[in-house]
Amino acid sequence: MLSQLEAYRQEIATYPITNAQQLEEYRIKYLGTKGLVKGLFGEMKNVPGDKRKEFGQVLNDFKQFAEEKYNTAKETTVSSEAATVSQIDLSLPGNPTQFGTRHPINTVRKRIIDIFNRLGFAVADGPEIEDDWHNFTALNLPENHPARDMQDTFYIHQNPDWLLRTHTSNVQIREMEKGQLPIRVICPGRVYRNETISARAHCFFHQVEGLYIDEHVSFADLKQTLYFFVQELFGKDVKVRFRPSYFPFTEPSAEMDVSCFICGGKGCRVCKHTGWVEILGCGMVHPKVLENCGIDSEKYTGYAFGMGIERITMLLYGINDLRLFSENDIRFLRQFQGAV
Repeated sequence: MLSQLEAYRQEIATYPITNAQQLEEYRIKYLGTKGLVKGLFGEMKNVPGDKRKEFGQVLNDFKQFAEEKYNTAKETTVSSEAATVSQIDLSLPGNPTQFGTRHPINTVRKRIIDIFNRLGFAVADGPEIEDDWHNFTALNLPENHPARDMQDTFYIHQNPDWLLRTHTSNVQIREMEKGQLPIRVICPGRVYRNETISARAHCFFHQVEGLYIDEHVSFADLKQTLYFFVQELFGKDVKVRFRPSYFPFTEPSAEMDVSCFICGGKGCRVCKHTGWVEILGCGMVHPKVLENCGIDSEKYTGYAFGMGIERITMLLYGINDLRLFSENDIRFLRQFQGAV
């Protein structure tokens, strides 16, 4: 045992300690709760009784030797690190801070909300997981309507049907069910549709829908509201056209197009080579929808509209691929640092 202790002394004496990591490794190996010194004291039980006092003295000397090595190395290491810190030139400029920015979708969403806030529209929100009534039935969508097909809608549960909302019109229904008239709200949010991902479509996107219900609301009110909106968003020179269309929840219905800013009206894959881009659908709220929500359709009328934020953002920033918004490519997002 004595010869083994001498070998341990030689090992400790030559153990290299030049930094804090090696110092901690030394402490754990020799002085820790499971270290060498602790283990040697555990061997006392195997020493004959008449030799324990002598062996105990030898172990105490060995322990002091190991501790002295540790304390000396600790002072040297601390002094060396302090000297390194003192050599830092505090007059040097710091590392530049990387600033984040708002996502272009959020920037445009805020601009749209601000414009409609100036027209007196409040912001309403609702659930993204919705039941059949608020997403389809109350909106005058019959049971055999294509939108109800699983090829177009993400169903979470059936019988009863629960699904990822396909539009933010569910928020309009919930607002009408409250019965607090008149209603003037916009409903921004994320929606989901089972579509093939391409430059023009995605399985999820963002919408802003609007609803205004009061006495004597007409289609002329709708057109003037939307004219004001696109001029504030795209500028006074924007070209606009309305096309008759069909939606189960509005009658009459129309789709609104603006001139394509990406190609200047010459034709590109975003505008399908027509020079026009549809930005929203609109119309007068169908009387049946009003009745479904407990509103007297003989007394009240209203208009509704809905638009995709991605498509408007593509027009504003000249982006030709909708997939860029959700790929998290930092090279793409850095282009919008001025939009903070």
